[in-house]
Amino acid sequence: MKIATWNVNSLRARADRVEDWLRRTDIDVLTIQETKCRDENFPWELFENNGYEVAHFGFSQWNGVAIASKVGLDDVTRTFPGQPAFGKEGQEPEQEARAIAATCNDVRIWSLYVPNGRGLDDPHMPYKLEWLRVLNEQARQWLDSDGQAQIALTGDWNIAPRDEDVWDIEYFRTEGLTHISPAERAAFAAFEDSGFTDIVRPQHPGPGVYTYWDYQQLRFPKKEGMRIDFILTSPALTERVGETTIDREERKGKGASDHVPVIAEFK
Repeated sequence: MKIATWNVNSLRARADRVEDWLRRTDIDVLTIQETKCRDENFPWELFENNGYEVAHFGFSQWNGVAIASKVGLDDVTRTFPGQPAFGKEGQEPEQEARAIAATCNDVRIWSLYVPNGRGLDDPHMPYKLEWLRVLNEQARQWLDSDGQAQIALTGDWNIAPRDEDVWDIEYFRTEGLTHISPAERAAFAAFEDSGFTDIVRPQHPGPGVYTYWDYQQLRFPKKEGMRIDFILTSPALTERVGETTIDREERKGKGASDHVPVIAEFK
């Protein structure tokens, strides 16, 4: 079974590219982030016409997550238990469309769009850290209740866990940028401490191996990217990992997303 994750940065704007990619790769399950659409204007036909069942969670022009599967789509869940909401000071917190799960061929798969954080002193940063803390708490409970659970936590984590995961770590530190702060990295490492494994890095070690390149300042041709998209798997699912791929070619050409698909095959 092949599972892929891809932040498409507006699904309707890249529908043709997504459809072409699915036809070329014959992925069994695709988790999608930043669909940027509501359920009522989600392009259901794109997936259904290509043999996929699809579940989507989105209620604005921001965020949005989905799972498309050729191997079953059962027990769909939108949000994880206790998922934090966001609200500015004096405003009622609102839930964001950032997490959806489904069971596909006996594997529990999550499509996750982790909050960005925006700035080290921005209100979104404590929101991001709490969001990750609660998710990790739930993930640890899932493993505690079933040591053989087949779980994949996939998506855009908005964290570069190692210095080699950004094109210039000194630039990030000097500018005081997010994604590399000790608190963010500790939040990511907590999932590994809980028993989950980054299954792509061993086959595609850095430096210079990225999944995201900003549109601004010609980051892609300059090879100035970040590794922020991951597939983390439970111990039982990690044992089944085969070949993994980062499809860098999909960043090329007109209308590309600023992220590329990350793919894992399971025996």
